[in-house]
Amino acid sequence: MVNFKPTEEQELVRDTMASFAREVLRPAAREADEKNEMPEGVVEHGWELGLVQSGIPEIFGGFGDARSAVTGALLLEELGYGDVALALHLLTPRLFTIPLVVAGSEEQQKTWLPRFVGPEFRVGTAAFVEPRWDFDPTALTTRADRQGGDWVITGRKCLVPLAAAAEAILVYATTADGLAAFIVEKGASGLGVGERERNMGIKALATHPVALDQVRVPDTARLGSTETNLQALIDASRVAVAALAVGVSRAAFEYARDYAKERRAFGVAIAQKQALAFKLADQAIEIDAMRLLTWEAASKIDSGQPATREAALLKHYVSGSALGITDNAVQVLGGHGYIREHPVELWLRNARGFASFDGLAIV
Repeated sequence: MVNFKPTEEQELVRDTMASFAREVLRPAAREADEKNEMPEGVVEHGWELGLVQSGIPEIFGGFGDARSAVTGALLLEELGYGDVALALHLLTPRLFTIPLVVAGSEEQQKTWLPRFVGPEFRVGTAAFVEPRWDFDPTALTTRADRQGGDWVITGRKCLVPLAAAAEAILVYATTADGLAAFIVEKGASGLGVGERERNMGIKALATHPVALDQVRVPDTARLGSTETNLQALIDASRVAVAALAVGVSRAAFEYARDYAKERRAFGVAIAQKQALAFKLADQAIEIDAMRLLTWEAASKIDSGQPATREAALLKHYVSGSALGITDNAVQVLGGHGYIREHPVELWLRNARGFASFDGLAIV
């Protein structure tokens, strides 16, 4: 029998993140979007919550919580409800640490994981998306070729979060054996981090293009071994991005619903107009469907079953639904929805990017 009730621990995590989203992320979101920067106090608060350290085993100084994609989905939905850009900033180090925990060698874990459990926010990131109209996560054009005992990486990446500040970047590339990932340290010869990208949405998150021109790394920099299957990491990323999309969709729906209850026209609340009431009802149904599909894919990951099909369908469904829901929220507010006095236009701009956010979060 399917059980949709979170455990007591999951409810505690969700409630904690919900409070953080409402009390810290949401109030800071507008100014952060306007200034294109992350408020320092938000970074410190998020780090204190252990968003990164909770996924690192105790032997390396972390909290040692067992990795759970379902718990991660619950957590990310609440963070997305607060603000997607701020959430992605806080979660960026997980793009580096979680793959190491899941697939890294013992030496890689000993070398890198202890660096992300200290009192201050440390940056590691991942470079996955490529600047191509036909970008395919399963057929990357960035290549890594063997030369002697080393690997030589060549390619271009974009939407790499916090790349300029990262101590190391986990670069995904195609090899003769298939998809692989390599730890490229800051300052490596041939590694170029471009100027900050100017994005339509998630403006508070600094993303950069990254160029790899004959970057040479030792064999020990490869994540795992030639037998390591990284498809599970792609699936986990799609679940994470979907959970964020559920959060921002819920935020937009609730704001539009409450506005419709208060806004009066011709003597009645506009929420009583049948056409608008049906529109809001459809949005509520969509959000529940998005959430259940996210939980289904996350549950398969936790049970050790292949989740590639579920994650791929999830990405397709959620990216379209989130855009539709946030756009409808703007329409419910009418002319008010188009001005920055209300947050729905910000949520619409953020939601427009979900179809392109592969690799920007992970559960």
